[in-house]
Amino acid sequence: MTNDDVTFLELGAGAEPFLLLHGGAGPRSMLPFAELLAASRDARVIVPTHPGFAGTPRPAELSSVAGLAELYAALLDRLDLSGVTVVGNSIGGWVAAELALLHSPRVGRVVLVNAVGLDVPGHPVTDVSGLTPARLAELSFHDPARFPPDPARPKPDLAALAAYTGMSMSDPGLRDRLAGVDLPVLVVWGGSDGITTPSYGRAYAGAIPGARFTLMPDAGHLPQLEAPDRLLAAVA
Repeated sequence: MTNDDVTFLELGAGAEPFLLLHGGAGPRSMLPFAELLAASRDARVIVPTHPGFAGTPRPAELSSVAGLAELYAALLDRLDLSGVTVVGNSIGGWVAAELALLHSPRVGRVVLVNAVGLDVPGHPVTDVSGLTPARLAELSFHDPARFPPDPARPKPDLAALAAYTGMSMSDPGLRDRLAGVDLPVLVVWGGSDGITTPSYGRAYAGAIPGARFTLMPDAGHLPQLEAPDRLLAAVA
């Protein structure tokens, strides 16, 4: 698969480029934040769909998070962007971390929002396969009543998640490799996340030289949906 085949939405035409990488909830989980970002800043916002999500095709050879990172590095080259701020949520945060490790000259800074991918003893990533929509909402949101189960809302694409992660949601070698990140990194964490705890987030920040950690109270695994204004302030 080439970067020419990547499906993405583009919002805004400003001077600040942003690449927003979604998690298992799919690209729609990033759109409200993308719209806010494009409306409030002089921004150009790119929101790709990971191949295999939202009905898009995924070639068999694209079967790892690192492969996704390489795909997006090539996309930034094709779009001729520089100084890009990469914002990734959940598995998208893992992709963003791998993208930082590629040392692309296109990437200027990285924001990891409730990312997965790190192996933290005693703090495993919750297995979301088999959870009811109501239970998934309880784990994902500080106030799940604001996000009641909706048949029209896309469910986590477990087949696509499994293709990239094997549903392990962690790479035992990632922690050591993160020592090689040489970009400014902000790690943002919803304090009520039931999928990856704040302790997991602090371990993520601790593995990256110079990374800053910001806790967002009253937000869960998807701060871009539950508290977009506060996430925007943290990114800014």
